[in-house]
Amino acid sequence: MLEFTWKLFSQTGNIDTYLLFKELEREQRFGGEEQNAEQEEIDQPIS
Repeated sequence: MLEFTWKLFSQTGNIDTYLLFKELEREQRFGGEEQNAEQEEIDQPIS
């Protein structure tokens, strides 16, 4: 999805498309970190 959004922005120069690209990029970066934190929490044994 990021690649398509970037290609569309580069062809059109539409600022809304760029902002969508940056939002998707941010969600992908931080979404992965949240998933890792959740997985570590799940892997912790209950005391």
